[in-house]
Parts: sequence; structure tokens; C-alpha cells
Amino acid sequence: MTLRNRLTLAFTALLCSPALAHHPMGGQTPSTLTEGLLSGLGHPILGLDHLAALVAVGLVASRYASGALLLPVLWIVGMGLGAFAHMNSIDLPAGEILVAGSLVLIGAIGVLRPSLPLPALAALFAAAGFAHGHALAESIIGAETAVVGAYLIGLVAIQAAITVGTILVVRRLFSPETRLSLPVRAAAAAMACVGLVFLIAALPATA
Repeated sequence: MTLRNRLTLAFTALLCSPALAHHPMGGQTPSTLTEGLLSGLGHPILGLDHLAALVAVGLVASRYASGALLLPVLWIVGMGLGAFAHMNSIDLPAGEILVAGSLVLIGAIGVLRPSLPLPALAALFAAAGFAHGHALAESIIGAETAVVGAYLIGLVAIQAAITVGTILVVRRLFSPETRLSLPVRAAAAAMACVGLVFLIAALPATA
């Protein structure tokens, strides 16, 4: 087995392993700047659906030469707006379904290779980021303003690191002609499967 295939399998296995917890603070609202920062850094990693979405964003964005970094930026901007909406008591109906559904959709785009124009993907990424940000803000509701700021700094930093890091890994392992090859598509399929599991789990909650 080649090094490239080993890395792909290890990467997929890591992402498909169950998370130990969804919140770094064990579900408690952060009360200090350090707790806020750590919560922001850890929340998207410990939430498997959020982590898979970030990897899927990077996988899809890696196929674009000029707009690769634009897509993660729009995702993060959308995430910030979604968090702001939640903290200002703006509800998002069926939020968990939207979070899981957006992951399935982005993963499917990475698998099926549809020729979507960059503006369409940009709108999708911003909207999906909004849904994820709205969900992520739940753990910071009620915290002091400074703690919220530290949480958002951590949230932006870790999401930028994962999305851009995924882009760099794909570009390091694959040439422009092979970035839509089987290993990349398999990784995207794994992310879509994670979303499908969360989507199925979320459906009964709306019944």
C-alpha cells in the first residue's frame, strides 16, 4: 500500500471514530477567557458532524485554483453570522437537520464532482456555515461578552486551520489532474456518510 493510500485510510478512520464528548467544558457554559478559548477550539473537533463538515469544505475547495481560500472564508463568515443570530435569540427551525443535511450535500458534491459554478458553491458554503455556527453558539449562550469573544476567536482559528489544512494536504498529495481521484472522493463519501448518520438521528426529533 502506498503512503498516499495509508494517509487516506488513516485520515478517514480518524474522522469516523466516535467523539468522546461534544463540548470541551462537559456541557457547562465557559466562565473564563481560557475556558471560552478552549471551548471554541475544541467544540468543532469534538462534534463529529462539525469536524466532518470542515473536512468536506476543504476537500471540495481544494479542486479550485483561484477560489480555494474564498470558500472556507465564506464558510467562516457564515458561521459567525449564525452564531451571532443564535446569541441574539434568532431561531433557526430544524437546525440539526440543516447541519446534517448540509454536510451530506457538501460531501456528495465532493463525490459526484458536479460542475457547479464557484458563486453557487460560495452561497452554499455561506448558508451551511450559518447553520453550523447557529448550532455551535448553543454552548456559549449566557456567557459574558469577553468570554464569548474568546470562544469566537478559538472557533474561527480552529475552523480556518482544519479547512485550509485539508486543502494543503490534498494539494500536497495530489496533482491538479488527480485531485478528483478515488481517494479524495472516498474521503468526501466518508464525510457524507457521517452527515447521513446525524441526519437520520435528527429526523425523529422533529416528529
